[in-house]
Amino acid sequence: MEEIKVSPDYNWFRSTVPLKRIIVDDDDSKVWSLYDAGPKSIRCPIIFLPPVSGTAEVFFQQVQALTSWGYRVISLQYPVYWDLMEFCDGFRKLLDHLQLDKVHLFGASLGGFLAQKFAEYTHKSPRVHSLILCNSFSDTSIFHQTWTANSFWLMPAFLLKKIVLGNFAKGPVDPKMADAIDFMVDRLESLSQSELASRLTLNCQNSYVEPHKIKDVAVTIIDVFDQSALSLEAKEEMYKLYPNARRAHLKTGGNFPYLCRSAEVNLYIQIHLRQFHGTRYAAIDPAMVSAEELEVQRSHLSYNQDSEDNQ
Repeated sequence: MEEIKVSPDYNWFRSTVPLKRIIVDDDDSKVWSLYDAGPKSIRCPIIFLPPVSGTAEVFFQQVQALTSWGYRVISLQYPVYWDLMEFCDGFRKLLDHLQLDKVHLFGASLGGFLAQKFAEYTHKSPRVHSLILCNSFSDTSIFHQTWTANSFWLMPAFLLKKIVLGNFAKGPVDPKMADAIDFMVDRLESLSQSELASRLTLNCQNSYVEPHKIKDVAVTIIDVFDQSALSLEAKEEMYKLYPNARRAHLKTGGNFPYLCRSAEVNLYIQIHLRQFHGTRYAAIDPAMVSAEELEVQRSHLSYNQDSEDNQ
């Protein structure tokens, strides 16, 4: 129970990478919490956006692995925003504050939807160079809750948590997936009523992605073949929306593959980011791009049979 919370890796992460709190709005109750690790000389890092139930910590294994290979990684947690435009405006101000012109975004579930909406919001003056969308969606109507979206702010925290937990895997899962679920339940417990209500509002208010506005953004779609909160229909819709996207399939991994299948997810992230090596949009320190690293990736690929590249 709660293996991840007491694991040496997690404790190392918590004791080594400082949590920063940044306010960019006039409202000083809107605080962005983030971990910023790796070489600060990198001006186009990869930024991780969590799902409804997640905090900035849920990507600690990505932060650890990617920074050890020379990448700059930022994992963040959003403040309370009730409207998608308000979120996008706040995120743009955060990037300005961090002096980041363009970024790569990895979004899980709601985080992936917000990443797409931000790419769309900034399409006239692009801030998103590429997207990795993990178990994500492009249209909120798939949750059939658009009619309740405006009432989440009234609901008590226990009820909101019950709604979120209803999407977690039920039935037998392997030990790593069970640990991931326990960890996410623990993270969910740490969120306030307003944090949870605002995220569910963003997740369910009537909205969809306009693909023509982000057609020039490189996309990788990561999804799982086993049980997750996303319907097959939602996955198919994503493939249709991004016909040129690379597809990375995991046989298993449930809702939180970045926690329970982190080695595979980290490999797919590396493969995605490798296309930008040697450009000004590289997320890695040029000195760390070594022949050995590429060799390691090739050997990983040879046994990773379910990798499918559509490009």
